Amino acid sequence: MRTAKFSIGQVVRHRIYPFRGVIFDVDPTFSNTEEWWQAIPEDVRPRRDQPFYHLLAENAETEYVAYVSEQNLIPDDTGEPVRHPQVHDIFDEQPDGSYRPRDVDLH
Repeated sequence: MRTAKFSIGQVVRHRIYPFRGVIFDVDPTFSNTEEWWQAIPEDVRPRRDQPFYHLLAENAETEYVAYVSEQNLIPDDTGEPVRHPQVHDIFDEQPDGSYRPRDVDLH
């Protein structure tokens, strides 16, 4: 097991697909269902032995929650705010465009 590359409150984007979001939780290794895992095409299926991130995500059309492997994320340094409606329930926006968790129970 290794240390997570990204942190809670950091804004990231997907390496391949056109979406971005703010991290609100991290699993040290894959911790979703086998059905979810098998639904990913084998040629792009990520390794299980890496951190997976829960994102308040957005794309051009909508906002949603995403579960993404570390290998598929890159930092989003645009400084643009994330428009997901739950962002301000969990975070305070910082001047640098990142988010600081509020004192809330995530689970």
